[in-house]
Amino acid sequence: MNMTAAHSGWRERGRLARTFGLGAAAMSAAARRELLILGIEGSATISERWQRRSEPGYVFRVWVRLDGKPPYETRACQQVSDADLARMRPGENVRCRVDPRDEDRLVLYVPAFSEAARCGLEKILADGRRADAKVLSTAPVSAEHEGLDAPLVRLDLELTAWDEPTPWHTRVTQPVPLTAMALLDRGRRLEVAFFTVDQGESVAIDWQASLT
Repeated sequence: MNMTAAHSGWRERGRLARTFGLGAAAMSAAARRELLILGIEGSATISERWQRRSEPGYVFRVWVRLDGKPPYETRACQQVSDADLARMRPGENVRCRVDPRDEDRLVLYVPAFSEAARCGLEKILADGRRADAKVLSTAPVSAEHEGLDAPLVRLDLELTAWDEPTPWHTRVTQPVPLTAMALLDRGRRLEVAFFTVDQGESVAIDWQASLT
């Protein structure tokens, strides 16, 4: 038997067993911390979420995207805070850290909206292509952001750009100035900037242009 082929087949069967089997092994706190430090950074879109029956935590079925590799589907089992759980619904985009030796071993996490994230939005607004966005739905991220000058809001948008052949849907979680809250109604139009057609990672809403 060709050992390379046998090993490849074993890995594929192992992936299927871990991904679609009845059980899902939870990761220890120490292993989770190690993976958050040493794992390969990527993004994941949650397709399903359910609570474990006999143990604490949730199981997430996700599509994972790593630089230079095709997307793949797998599962992650872990405990999350109530605040993070509100941002980890089906259809949400989150970050992940993946074991370089086993792509099915990963940790999901919700990034804090830090100064680095704000700088990223500013770069998209400064250098990105322009598009028109129609608001499909909105939802506050969590109660902990109430009372802020620019609370975090999740928006589902339909984008249209003159240099793209068809519209596409994205989901973004971004701070919304209180002066722009009236623009969140379904069907309203927003000005946005973007780098490429994706699920929202390179989209920034231009609130100032949208207000004027």
